[in-house]
Amino acid sequence: MNKQHDVGVARQIGTYSDAIEVPPNARWLFTAGTPGLALDGTLPADVTGQAEQAWTHILAMLERAGMTVHDLVRVTHYLLRSEDIPAYVKVRSRFLGDAKPASMLLVVPDLVRPGFLLEVEAVAAKA
Repeated sequence: MNKQHDVGVARQIGTYSDAIEVPPNARWLFTAGTPGLALDGTLPADVTGQAEQAWTHILAMLERAGMTVHDLVRVTHYLLRSEDIPAYVKVRSRFLGDAKPASMLLVVPDLVRPGFLLEVEAVAAKA
């Protein structure tokens, strides 16, 4: 099981861990930047819909690897607009529950395709 090493910074900001230690000989899973694009190619118009779609894909990838959100060790969130942070955080919190991977959220000037409001990149590890 991955071990949290919190020094107190994260709890001042949000629901994530300052650091996660992965045990020896763990299996690793790295996801690509995952947008909120549906499997049929449609793109929800708002950040909530895109976040729900992206997190649905992340959970599916974890499941295929025999993992859960509790195996996430790091998540990087890329948002196009800072005003979308509160709505995005609500969706993220709903999908992660009590899991607290190390986390970084960036507001970026552009994403790979017009219409993308976010991308999520995750790293998981399981012994």
